[in-house]
Amino acid sequence: MSAWTVNGRPGTPRRSVLLGIAAGTGAVATDGFGLAARPAAAATPRHHFDFDKGNAALDVFGPVSGGPARAAVAPSDASLIIRFANLVAHAWFDAIAPYHPTAVGIHSDLGRRPASEAATNRNKNIALLYATYRMYNFLLPGYQQLWRDTMVSVGMDPDDAREDTGTPAGIGNLAARHVLESRLHDGMNQLGDHGGREYNRLAYADYTGYQPENTAYRLRNPSRWQPLVVTKGNGIFQVQQFVTPQLARVRPYSYSDPSEFRAPVPRASNHHNRAEYRRQVDDILAMSASLTDEQKMKCEMFDDKFLSLGAAVGSASDAARLDLDGWIHLHTVADTATFDASIFAWYNKVVYDTVRPHTAIRHVYGRKPVRAWGGPGKGTVSIPADQWRSYLGTPDHPEYPSGSTSLCSAEAQSVRRFLGTDAVDIRVSRAAHSSAVEPDVTPRQPLELHWTSWTDWTRDCGLSRFWGGVHFMPAIEASWSMGRKIGDRAYEFVRSHIEGEV
Repeated sequence: MSAWTVNGRPGTPRRSVLLGIAAGTGAVATDGFGLAARPAAAATPRHHFDFDKGNAALDVFGPVSGGPARAAVAPSDASLIIRFANLVAHAWFDAIAPYHPTAVGIHSDLGRRPASEAATNRNKNIALLYATYRMYNFLLPGYQQLWRDTMVSVGMDPDDAREDTGTPAGIGNLAARHVLESRLHDGMNQLGDHGGREYNRLAYADYTGYQPENTAYRLRNPSRWQPLVVTKGNGIFQVQQFVTPQLARVRPYSYSDPSEFRAPVPRASNHHNRAEYRRQVDDILAMSASLTDEQKMKCEMFDDKFLSLGAAVGSASDAARLDLDGWIHLHTVADTATFDASIFAWYNKVVYDTVRPHTAIRHVYGRKPVRAWGGPGKGTVSIPADQWRSYLGTPDHPEYPSGSTSLCSAEAQSVRRFLGTDAVDIRVSRAAHSSAVEPDVTPRQPLELHWTSWTDWTRDCGLSRFWGGVHFMPAIEASWSMGRKIGDRAYEFVRSHIEGEV
């Protein structure tokens, strides 16, 4: 482990915090960055938190943030989950940087506080509370009362809007403000104001002009992505839209241009290469016909980005017994890696715009019978090809490369570099019949999913997309390779800020 990863004091085991995004309105008047506009009396503590030894980001806000996050964004909606996790982690990093011997903030330089103020975690925790509160207020404004109550519960005044570098509250407020000022116009159109739009703004709306070559009802080019007609089973059917294609234009942290990570041309996805195209389809069908309970549960676990990415970093931080600084730095490394990997993946998705297995199977076999998984509880059957479905829901963006694999590979490499080991102990238990896809059927017996190395975890993350029927293998293989490179870049980027080499 590098000397800069911790400050010497072993910490208690920590789980990970990985969150999502919501939109809404709150009851508290705020300025544009979530700072309360009206005064309030000092809060009264309602439960004990150890400011000197604890971790406010995890121990105070961690228990109340999961529900709002999952209510706001689907667990498989990677582009928004990764963005929110990154913004919050960077606010944490900048909030404690002034109390570190060498660190300089990623979005701000708030100076250096005397070493005596960092003798315990107290000042860092206060800064973390205010930074987290401001970020959640802005990113999840529909839960402002919950965030206020959380601050009050540990004796903090949520209406303390000071912005000075002489107090931990002021440092936390400033850290959040600088993160938001840096990223709100970074290409993602988070505010929906791209192009100067003033009225009826649509957060995260596409402004690139992307249009699919195929429609949901007509396949013009079998090599290109086709949006599907999807439903939640409620009688309402909708046509998929490419989710946030503008992510390809978002400003990365650890490299300047995603074209540097141009993935190899996916030749087998070109329908004019008939033998290769059909071979990819047959590989997917063979996998669909042979799915095991363990593979199904790994598919579902890795599809849930809250659980999979969060469980991995949490397990690593538990084993390393990091102190507060180390815990924040580890999350910053991981969340920077996944953020930059998501840009790489979306850039290549826009460039290649390739077909998903769902469309390719129908193109090759039409209504001919194929042997495959027949749907929840049906097992392996002979099924008309036009009735085939992937075990996992087909995502609403082009196939190549694999976004999920890119995120896993980048996260694993960045954490591997940070902790100096490939070893990890990741365990996820699954009760019998707990499947979200096949409830009351799968798995037949309780399962424990277990990985002892980042290498194996990354491998299964990628393969789960093949097992689940949503990616061909070339998309996964390209993502393994490119993700590792981005993980290295992210590690070096954050390391330079920790060591003050910026």
